[in-house]
Amino acid sequence: MRVRFAKPFVKQLARLPRSTQATALARIDLMLAHPDDPLLRRHRLQGRLRHLWSIDITGDVRALYELVGDETVVYQLIGSHFELYG
Repeated sequence: MRVRFAKPFVKQLARLPRSTQATALARIDLMLAHPDDPLLRRHRLQGRLRHLWSIDITGDVRALYELVGDETVVYQLIGSHFELYG
């Protein structure tokens, strides 16, 4: 499976603390290897974001991604629950 990062995701990731950045990259790797790992709390979103999926990075930080075809995951946004949904 291929992973791509949208420009907003890259900018938002760069603003996070380095420890959160490292955790985010580790969780992305985990999602690729074991997408159903309960640590990720992976789920499809509803409403205006229904085309996206979410994984937990930390207690409050989420990464939102889009599935493109069968082989590509495009990470679109990352931030706190309030920043993303609020």
